[in-house]
Amino acid sequence: MADISKKSLAELQKEITDTREALRVIRFGAEGSRSRNVRETRTMRREIARLLTEVNSRKVSQ
Repeated sequence: MADISKKSLAELQKEITDTREALRVIRFGAEGSRSRNVRETRTMRREIARLLTEVNSRKVSQ
């Protein structure tokens, strides 16, 4: 969380889009595969939520 609060709003938005794209690739790439890393998708979703929380808190405080 400490490094998230140090980033600018533009950097946070870019990281959100990058993480969402990586999550999409993992979801659709693992569709036919049995060995799916569930923990990796969970951590990505949580990271997106953390980033969105920081962005929304900055918008409210302005």
